[in-house]
Amino acid sequence: MKAVYPSPAGATESLLPLAAWNSLAERNPRLLTMQSDVEAFLVNRVGTKRDYYVVPIDVCFELVGLIRSHWRGLSGGDVVWQQVDSLFARLSANARSTPATS
Repeated sequence: MKAVYPSPAGATESLLPLAAWNSLAERNPRLLTMQSDVEAFLVNRVGTKRDYYVVPIDVCFELVGLIRSHWRGLSGGDVVWQQVDSLFARLSANARSTPATS
């Protein structure tokens, strides 16, 4: 498993302890059925949001591209956050719920 987050410099790899992933996947079995190099677990933690999606990996590259192309200054500027919100609103509108265990 590989953890990557979008940044103004592009996709940046992050360390993800295997125990943390295993614990998450144990509570959310859908994560164990993701297709390698085809699907990704996308998390939105901008501000107070806590949204989670299993998406085609292309959506993750789209997010990285949005951030790279629209980021301005130190905080990103208003346009980049509007673009990110728009992407996640589209995902939310098309999402199907999968129950998670607690």
